[in-house]
Parts: sequence; structure tokens; C-alpha cells
Amino acid sequence: MNGHGPAIVVEGLRKAYGETQAVDGVTLQVTHGEVVALLGPNGAGKTTCVEILEGYRRRDAGRVEVLGVDPERGGRAFRERIGVVLQEAGFEDQFSVLELVRLHAGYYPRPRPVDAVIEVVGLADKRHARVKTLSGGQRRRLDLALGIIGDPELLFLDEPTTGFDPAARRKAWELIDRLRDLGTTILLTTHYMDEAEHLADRLIVIDHGRVAAEGTAEQLAARSGARTVVSFRLPNAIVDTRLPDLAGTVRAAGATTEVVTTEPTRDLRSLTSWALDHGIALDGLALTRPGLEDVYLDLIEASDA
Repeated sequence: MNGHGPAIVVEGLRKAYGETQAVDGVTLQVTHGEVVALLGPNGAGKTTCVEILEGYRRRDAGRVEVLGVDPERGGRAFRERIGVVLQEAGFEDQFSVLELVRLHAGYYPRPRPVDAVIEVVGLADKRHARVKTLSGGQRRRLDLALGIIGDPELLFLDEPTTGFDPAARRKAWELIDRLRDLGTTILLTTHYMDEAEHLADRLIVIDHGRVAAEGTAEQLAARSGARTVVSFRLPNAIVDTRLPDLAGTVRAAGATTEVVTTEPTRDLRSLTSWALDHGIALDGLALTRPGLEDVYLDLIEASDA
């Protein structure tokens, strides 16, 4: 079932392990063709949520639909429509890459071409190598190959580029971008903020088993109150107390003066007008907007409060 409706619907999802409430009323949706990143600290409940969506773990309460199916009751027909890339997967070390990908292709009614999948994940020169000889990064590429061999409608990616060097990470991102272009819905977890920002159409932050925030990176920045920093160096004879009235907070960082503000346009105009009126050079003038990592940390800190 393709289209523009929800590929994933979660309402009031709960899961406890003894006295620990791992998932505490999570509600979220993922639209067909969307790439969504789940972010959160270790122990936040991300993995439990994803395992329930994949059908590998039972929930205690709540409604869950994945591709229009309750994953607890989906059976083989459901599993043929999804792909899963686990953070850690066990392989039979004696298989070659080609043998293992070909074996997994046989599990699906309409798999992708085996050689094309091996090529696209960057293992063409290792197709005949035994799994036991692969490096950690190469094993992650093999994980990815096994996750996409079935040509899934929905792909779950758990920390997909852990152990990759920078070049390999970029190639994996290109692959995920191509899958998005083909209409594949993707739900990924990652601790790399640049990865989430590059790949995801939308971000969902989970902490203490609850959704702390969701939206685009820009929307989360606006919601979190993360501040922009205007920085510059004043001539030695000028002191900070002579600065104009600013909306932000002025602080010293060595020889640099910083203005931490939620109104960067207003404060930048005030500063430059003041400097021009007084013939003062603002050396090294720079405006640094909050990155996704800053926004994420602010959101987690607010959630813990």
C-alpha cells in the first residue's frame, strides 16, 4: 500500500520491563515516502519503540499500525514488506558476501538484483570474501545490503553508519537518499546529529519513554529556544560596558565578546550601527546559529528538568 497517508501510526504506546516504564505513551506518525530520524539518549526508549514497530516485541498498551497492519499479527506477508538493519547482526562467518546476500534474497518474493545490491553498498570487491574476513565497517555495509535486498516498502535503520569511516558514511547517505527518491519510507535511529540533519525530513526526539519534541531541524531550533551567538573582538581601548542596549546576554570568551541572543537580526543591527556611528571595527564579527546538536541537548535538558 503506497500513497501519501501514514505508513506508521502509533497512539499511546506503552511498554514496561518490571518497574521500568521504557515507553510511556508515545504517539507518532510517519508518512509514506518520508525519512524520519528517532533521536534520544541511551535508555530513552527508542530501541523498544522500533522493535515493537518491527513486530519483534509485544507492547503492553496502545495502538500500532505499520503499513496498515498490526505488527504483532503481521506474519510473513508483513515481514516481506519491511527491511531491518539492526545495530548488531550475527552472520555465519563461513559464508561469502555473495552467498549470504543471495540466501537472503531467496526469502522475498520480489528481491532486488543481488549483484546490484552488493555494488550499491560498496562491497563489489569483497563479493567473494568470507564474512569472517570483513572489517567492522564492511560488516555494516553487509547489514545494509541484507536490509534492502527484499526491496522493502519500509526500512528500519538502527545506527546505520556506526563504524563507518567518513567516506563510507557519505556513500551510505547517498544510498539512503536514492532509496528515498524511489519512495521507500525510512525510520532510522542515530547518534550522529549531522546524519539526522542530512537524511531526515523530520526528527522525533524521545526521552524517558516519551516524545519530547518533533519537527524539522529548524522547527526544533525555534521550539527549543536555542540561541544564536554573535561574536566579535573590540579594540583594546573599548570596554563591553559601552555597547548599545541589546536583547541578548553579553559575555566574555577570552579576547572575544559574545552576545547570546534569540533576536540575532535585531542585535546584529544594533551592534553594527553602533560600531559605524563610533568608528569602531568589530574584528572577527561572526554569527553562529545553533546546530542540531545544540538544539538536541537543549531539548533533552528541558525534558530532564
